[in-house]
Amino acid sequence: MKIREAQVGDVETLFEIRTSVIENHQSREELADLGITPKTIAEMLLTDCRAWIAEIDDRSIGFSMANATEKTIFAMFVLPSFAGRGAGRALMQQAEEWLWLQEGTEEIWLLTGNEPKIRAYGFYLHLGWTPTDIQPDGQIKFIKRRG
Repeated sequence: MKIREAQVGDVETLFEIRTSVIENHQSREELADLGITPKTIAEMLLTDCRAWIAEIDDRSIGFSMANATEKTIFAMFVLPSFAGRGAGRALMQQAEEWLWLQEGTEEIWLLTGNEPKIRAYGFYLHLGWTPTDIQPDGQIKFIKRRG
């Protein structure tokens, strides 16, 4: 498996992976309703965000995306058929390391569904993230502090 930094030309790949997941699935239309479009993602990659793609045999199988200004991991998705092969852990490590390099970062955060039975919830716990506040939309905020 190889992890590489995503470029603007990879935006379509990011959407293909994002819309393929089973848990926390959202269609392109649902994402667009949230303001997440190929144009907004491309703009993010050109400003304060970075994304990384995991590849196996030149096939893109997952990605993570982080925002330096907000100190958050904005996205982390792996194709269902490649779950359990370490891509998620490697992608999270890449995003976390990049966020810790940003000046003044003492705490990073992410949001996910507030359902302990979903895979993402347990995955973040396993990686040392701490669940904190439930958000108005029902998601839960996980944090990780430097240390």
